[in-house]
Amino acid sequence: MRSMNWKGFAAAAAMAVAAHAATAAVPLPALGANPAEVSVSGLSAGGFMSVQLHVAYSATFKRGAGVVAGGPFYCAEGSVTNATGRCMTHSTSIPVSSLVSTTNSWAASGAIDPVSNLSGSKVYLFSGTSDNTVKQAVMDDLKTYYQSFVPTANTVYKNNIGAGHAMVTDDYGGACSTTAAPYINNCGFDLAGEILTQLYGPLNPRNNGTLGGTFTEFNQSEFITGHGMATTGWIYVPQACTTTSCRVHLVLHGCKQNYTDVGDQYVRKTGYNRWADTNNIVLIYPQTSTAATNSCWDWWGYDSVNYSKKSGPQMAAMKAMIDRVTGSAGGSGLPAPTGVGTSGATSSSMVIGWAGVTGASGYNVYRGGSKVNASPVAATSYTDTGLAASTTYSWTVAALDASNVEGAMSAAATGATTAGSGGGETCYTASNYTHTVAGRAYALWGLTYAYGSGQSMGLWNIYVTTTLKQTGPNYYVIGTC
Repeated sequence: MRSMNWKGFAAAAAMAVAAHAATAAVPLPALGANPAEVSVSGLSAGGFMSVQLHVAYSATFKRGAGVVAGGPFYCAEGSVTNATGRCMTHSTSIPVSSLVSTTNSWAASGAIDPVSNLSGSKVYLFSGTSDNTVKQAVMDDLKTYYQSFVPTANTVYKNNIGAGHAMVTDDYGGACSTTAAPYINNCGFDLAGEILTQLYGPLNPRNNGTLGGTFTEFNQSEFITGHGMATTGWIYVPQACTTTSCRVHLVLHGCKQNYTDVGDQYVRKTGYNRWADTNNIVLIYPQTSTAATNSCWDWWGYDSVNYSKKSGPQMAAMKAMIDRVTGSAGGSGLPAPTGVGTSGATSSSMVIGWAGVTGASGYNVYRGGSKVNASPVAATSYTDTGLAASTTYSWTVAALDASNVEGAMSAAATGATTAGSGGGETCYTASNYTHTVAGRAYALWGLTYAYGSGQSMGLWNIYVTTTLKQTGPNYYVIGTC
């Protein structure tokens, strides 16, 4: 087996970033790929996000999910304390039965797809015995969670390799038991091949030579702007997929693994491409930005309270990427409304507006994943009422065809109501340590973040002082009153 040449890593990374900067991003191609052959996999934060996408969009990710060092759906329940505690170190037990109940409830309300879709999908789970970042007990609970929805015969759980917290390969990366950048370890085990084989069945031998397809840097900004996502992502298209309807697999990196952090190593060196090349699988590699907390995907709510629902901004963006590549656009075939925005805020209402969709007979408006209009909205704006003062909300919109069947969900738009008559804003100036003790902020890997907005406040200690303005219940921004 070959090992990574660590001595030349810095020079290679610099060259990769320079080449990346010189490449102009292009629109994600519409390939007419097979919408019945879509799957997802990821490591760490990407593993948690893979579970979210698989469960919330089970009608899209029909083939299933591969999860490396992840955990049950909605494990954090919107709490960073839960995320870093029970969902990583398993410091307290994970309420699996409660998370199953939440899943069923959200499916019944339409916030996520029907759970019946999951019964036909497959799952591959991997946990290294030397992984002290996301303990095996968390993955054990993920297996238990999936047992409520996916047949046991459709699940593989590999948990007997001494891997650290990393994506595992059979010929590239650091020592198997380590946990260090770029979080790709050579364990003599072809994890990408095992995941794809579980999801798609027996595969042709992988291409260990020069790949015949093309890597393209595509424009992510047409699907989402901000929300912790980079302006560009990557797609690998095998040569055959330019003329043949192929499978699609979404690959999600972990924390500190996006292009800025590790160059193209996760995109090119994790083993997926050589299997895709000989088995007609299009690979999409979305990317977070360094504005995201530790470059992680949102699996605990640092960006949106709806992070694990179909209306979550990152979730909706990646669903839209799949729709582009497959040519799907939701149940009715209508595309997602664009230009969704908020205006006219009062202490109890907000106006949501959007651009019209050709062929639409009306629209449904969702707040936090729940439909708020009693009957289809004929216009391209809607006033949502009954809101709480000084509170931030998120809305998405879907177009309806003549049969009132929904099309694709829009990207989310957020807005905050104004203060009530007895309200007003309150500011707190204190050390970052004091803010966390008071519950106005949280600490993660030595840095401090404001609750609600997720804004970075700098180092977590008693020396850095920050002024936080409370603009809603448990919602704080950096500022002054």
